[in-house]
Amino acid sequence: MLNVILCGACGRMGAQVTALAESRNVKIVAGVDVNCRADMPYPIYPSFDLVQEEAAAIIDFSRPEGLHALLAYATEKKMPVVLASTGYNENDRTAIKKAAEIIPVFRSANMSLGVFVLKTLCARAAAMLPEYEIEIIEKHHNQKLDAPSGTAVMLYDAVANEASEAVHGRHGRTQKRQPHEIGMHAIRGGSVAGEHEVGFYGPGEYITLSHLAQDRSIFANGALRAAHFIAGQAPGEYDMAALVEGL
Repeated sequence: MLNVILCGACGRMGAQVTALAESRNVKIVAGVDVNCRADMPYPIYPSFDLVQEEAAAIIDFSRPEGLHALLAYATEKKMPVVLASTGYNENDRTAIKKAAEIIPVFRSANMSLGVFVLKTLCARAAAMLPEYEIEIIEKHHNQKLDAPSGTAVMLYDAVANEASEAVHGRHGRTQKRQPHEIGMHAIRGGSVAGEHEVGFYGPGEYITLSHLAQDRSIFANGALRAAHFIAGQAPGEYDMAALVEGL
């Protein structure tokens, strides 16, 4: 049984991780969340400096605002971390890179194995179809804060080249589509767990590659799998590709 601290324990994804942990041979020994609740099956703390429990790894499904406190705690304790949040800025990414010199850090904008496969296929399609125009569409529930999603940005990085330009919607534009553009479109509504589509549009045909998340449990499962993986690694940065290679 792998002992884990869960950051963002009281959020939607925290609840999913909590529900699945035992079946994935993980024991959550403590949670960290600024919105504390009393009905969790383990102690909840508003900050890391109050945590007393020992653990083999941290899973983070919180907000980027708490990243630096998390990394400070993890590096002090030499504790591996799984970063499953999105919306990191350049300063955050620098902090992650620095922490990875001391501890193993697993980071992915999406913890789904299926999304990793989608990313891999999209990169291959972009290489095979260099003249095709690319559009990315993502859909999420009405409570999601960041747009475009971290997964959409990850897909953009997979298909973009040095000349590419991300175009976030086309309202107000008065010129035709340019070849180097990659459209990024975000839809928010209802309770959509997550949909991502990458379209490759050429003369007389187009190809779409897509992923539909039917349940948030796929992200929780991925994070729990990543926790088992990262707990045995040396310091450094790891992602879904490293996890898949280790399967």
